[in-house]
Amino acid sequence: MARKKIIAGNWKMNMTPSQAVALVNELKPLVATEEADVVFCVPAIDIIPAMEAAKGSNIVIGAENMYFEEKGAYTGEIAPEMLTDAGVKYVIIGHSERREYFGESDEDVNKKVLKAFEHGITPIICCGETLAQREQGVTMDFVRMQIKIAFQNVTADQAKTAVIAYEPIWAIGTGKTATTEQAQEVCAGIRACIAEIYDEATAEAIRIQYGGSVNPATAPELFAQPDIDGGLVGGASLKADFGKIVNWK
Repeated sequence: MARKKIIAGNWKMNMTPSQAVALVNELKPLVATEEADVVFCVPAIDIIPAMEAAKGSNIVIGAENMYFEEKGAYTGEIAPEMLTDAGVKYVIIGHSERREYFGESDEDVNKKVLKAFEHGITPIICCGETLAQREQGVTMDFVRMQIKIAFQNVTADQAKTAVIAYEPIWAIGTGKTATTEQAQEVCAGIRACIAEIYDEATAEAIRIQYGGSVNPATAPELFAQPDIDGGLVGGASLKADFGKIVNWK
C-alpha cells in the first residue's frame, strides 16, 4: 500500500496566539487536500487557539516539543497529558535546534519517543548531520546512530506509525537544500536501518520526511522520490507558500 504523504509545518519560535489564528485561517483553504496529511506544529502557547481555528478543516495541530516525565517540578516543560488533553496528535522530537541549543541527547530523544507512544501521540523524530560530518563522509553512520538510539525499546507496531524527519543541519534555514539525490539517498538509508532493526514490513510502513529549506520549487521533485514521504517545513510554513508545497502535484 502506498504511504500517504505527510507535510508538517514547524513554526519554531514564531507567531503569537492571535497571529497563529490569523495564519491558520489564511492557510485553511490553501492546504485543503485529501492527498496528504497536513500538520502544523506550533509553539505551546498557540496550540489551543490554533486548534480552535483549525476546527472543521483538514489541518491537524501538533507540538514542537514535549518532556519525558508525566508531571512534576520541571518548570517550563510540557507534559504529554497536557498535549493529549488539548487534542494534539503529533509532536516533533529531537529537532537539531533542540539538540544544539538546549543540549538534548540521543538518550533524551529516546525517552521522549517512548513517552509519546505511551500517550498515543505520533512522534516526528528528527535526525540529520552537520556540514562537517557530510564533508567527512560520516553522514550515514551518524544518522543511523541517531535512529538506532531513538528507536530503542520501541515496538515494531509503534515504529510503523512513527514519522522520521531527515533534516541535514546545513540546509535548515540556510536556503541550501540537499540535492534530490542526497535527500533520497539518506532517506533510503534510514528506511534500510529501520528494516535492520525491525523488518521490511515496518520499514515499508514508516513515513520519512525531508526537511531543510523545502519550498514550492523543490517540493515536487523531492516528494516524487520513492523514500521521501513528505516534508518538515520551517520558514515556508509561515506564509501562503505552504499551500503550494502541500499541493505539490
